[in-house]
Amino acid sequence: MAVAALIVVGLTELGGSPAPAAPSRLTLGQMRARLAGSPPALAALHAQAGELLPGGLAAVRARLSSLRGEPVVVDKWASWCTACRAELGIFQRVSVTMGRQVAFLGIDSEDTERDKALAFLQANPISYPSYFDPSGQIGRAITDSVFTPVTVFLTRSGSTFIRQGEYPSAAKLERDVERYALGT
Repeated sequence: MAVAALIVVGLTELGGSPAPAAPSRLTLGQMRARLAGSPPALAALHAQAGELLPGGLAAVRARLSSLRGEPVVVDKWASWCTACRAELGIFQRVSVTMGRQVAFLGIDSEDTERDKALAFLQANPISYPSYFDPSGQIGRAITDSVFTPVTVFLTRSGSTFIRQGEYPSAAKLERDVERYALGT
């Protein structure tokens, strides 16, 4: 019995799920205003903020190709994913804070109902578009993982770092963006 209690305490101390980050209260218009003056490739993403784009893997690869030379953060999420929902506020904040120097892009992986995914995005605006991926094919190809959430960082030179799991804070995501996407 004592061993079980120690295991529970240890797991709790190691970091059970943190409380969800409160979603940003910014509207899409406010996000776009804060990101005004971004380089053209990033401004094109901001113009599609909150959209759920079609096109499959070919469209995502074409978009990533158009962003070559820019640092990129890809957020693989799903509206049904509890951890994804918990970290949403973190991605909202960091994408607005760092979106003038880093491209953010989402992959809505394995949401089978487009209407539910769109409703989720409308209720929780983000400053970048996501690609609709009901089969999970895009998510697996880009993140090399069947799980969510997953974050992929691409440097200007094309190096890749993949992080599996939920972000516990905006500070941690910002540090990882600086380290893995910006290389600082």
